[in-house]
Amino acid sequence: MSHNKVNTAVFEEFPVMETRRLTLRTILPSDAESIFAMRSNTAVNRFIARDSMFSSDSAVTLVEKTSEAFNSKRGIGWAGVLRDQKSIIGTCGFNSIDYPNLRAEIGGEMAANYWGKYLAIEATSAIVQFGFDQMKLHSIEAKVNPNNRGAIHLLKQLGFKQEALFKDRIYFNNAYQDMAVYTVLKSSFTPH
Repeated sequence: MSHNKVNTAVFEEFPVMETRRLTLRTILPSDAESIFAMRSNTAVNRFIARDSMFSSDSAVTLVEKTSEAFNSKRGIGWAGVLRDQKSIIGTCGFNSIDYPNLRAEIGGEMAANYWGKYLAIEATSAIVQFGFDQMKLHSIEAKVNPNNRGAIHLLKQLGFKQEALFKDRIYFNNAYQDMAVYTVLKSSFTPH
């Protein structure tokens, strides 16, 4: 058995982080309304194979699932909050953790009115750094639509490289969509 393993001590208390402009904290039930606003926006969902949310109940369920994933050590979801404001502007985190391989999948979204301000890369960089330094991960992957140029540009800036392109991988809205997998190893991560 290898001595390398994911550091599960990070799950003892939610790991709040501060970046230059953001506080990254646990996603709270009071965030459901902001999450609903983001997830019901077709621009935010443009490259994500999921239906837009049609009710705030769905957002409440998502908050509960995120909390449950943290409590069962299956994932960590952060809410990004501008330091001078109360409401969240996006969510980001590890959707799943592959313990035997010290690998996690990262994903996130941001309210459209905050796009282009380099807040997403600030949050993602901090979360990837946390994954490597605190969780002791070896690699982090992101699954993205190959047409999502903004997300791919962000990932490449952090040292992610395309590892795979799956043709017609996801069936959504009566059509097949491709999916690209981008990965960064701890040794090739470029903090932003």
